This record gives sequence, structure tokens and C-alpha cells, in this order.
Amino acid sequence: MRVTLLQHVAFEAPGAIRDWAEARGHDLDTVRVDHSDSLRARAVPQALVVMGGPMGVADEDIYPWLTAEKHLIAESARSGAPVLGICLGAQLLADALGAAVRRNAHKEIGWHAIEWQEAARALPAFSHVPQTSLVFHWHGDTFDLPNGALPVASSQACRQQGFTSRDGRLIGLQFHLELRPEDVQTLCRHGVQELHSGQPYVQTEEQMRDGCAQHCVALTPLLFTLLDRWASTGLP
Repeated sequence: MRVTLLQHVAFEAPGAIRDWAEARGHDLDTVRVDHSDSLRARAVPQALVVMGGPMGVADEDIYPWLTAEKHLIAESARSGAPVLGICLGAQLLADALGAAVRRNAHKEIGWHAIEWQEAARALPAFSHVPQTSLVFHWHGDTFDLPNGALPVASSQACRQQGFTSRDGRLIGLQFHLELRPEDVQTLCRHGVQELHSGQPYVQTEEQMRDGCAQHCVALTPLLFTLLDRWASTGLP
């Protein structure tokens, strides 16, 4: 399978998604959307992954390429292709599906627990996840549940941590399963100005780094199985 991955900034890279693609023999086509002026001309991909970034869904005046990116996401969702959005990518997918995206009551940065919803765990795409997981977050926005979608997870700071279509083809995750220790360190370097706000769900750089060795390794098998089942929805 040829998987197109939309990357918004250098410091939010594919991480373990690239490891999964290499292990499974998939062709991962990474597109830096902030460097591309040809998104609108792109054909609908076989499968689409949309990564995170510090910009917001409505920031088209600052980032004009968001317009073409939104168009590609919406067309991909309508076409029957598997679409996975992570963090900003989940917000963009929610927007493409007609759901509202807005500021969350709290910023959520660092290692925080999520509770996987029973409705999602009853589906093949999420049947392998435990009741709770400690995952990595870096977001200040949230979204409403798209029409017809099921909630995936929630946390103490953010009610909507993800959504999925019933067939597992369209998935939005507000949190990160793909990060390796070096990816967390890169995020901390580029987002250090956000870590001194004194907000209740914002961890220190030391707390985030200390959690990497223990928590990143536990997320990889969750990610790989989820990606396997997600990709299978687009195979003949």
C-alpha cells in the first residue's frame, strides 16, 4: 500500500509510523505541506495520514496551504480511502467531516492517562487496546464528535480524545502513539515556551523526558496493530 503522510513542521515527524510502514512493506510518501504548492493537484491517495502541528484549523490567513490540505482530506474521506489524523490532523479530519473545532478548557501537554471508550473497543480497530493507557499529548484545541462517528477515548483534561467511523476507516486521535523518545525530546526543544504556563495539565520538560523510556515502548504495539487494522480497510 502507498500511504501518503502530510507533515506540517519538521519537529512533528512520522516517528514510529515510518517504522511500521517499513516493517510491513508499505510505501510511505511524506509530504511537507508547508513546502508544497501542489496539494490541490494531488490525486486522492490510497491511504492518508495527517500529522500534528502548532497551527490551528482556522489559520488559513497565516498558512494558506491549509485550504488545499483541507480539500485533500475531505476528498480522501469521501473517496473511501483510509484516513488517520493525529492531533492537528484529527482536528482537520473532524473539520472535514463537519464537526466544530475549538479551544479546549485546558492545554494538555505531557504524559496523561486516557480511558478508551467501550464503543470503540467493541470495534476490530480498537479491540486490542486496554481500558486505560498513558499516552503523550501536546494540544490546546479540541473538537466535537463528527456525525455518525464513535468516541475513541477521553482524559481528565479533554473529553474528546478521538473518534472513529464504525468501519475503522476514518480515525482521529488527539493524542500521540507514534512518538519515540527522540521525538519527545524534539517536541520539548521546539515547544519549550509553552511549558511555563503553570497550567494544571502541562508537565515540565523533565517529567516528559523521564516518561519516555517507560511509556514510548508500550505504545508501539498499540500503534502497529491499530495501523494494521486501519490500513486493511482500504485493501481490496
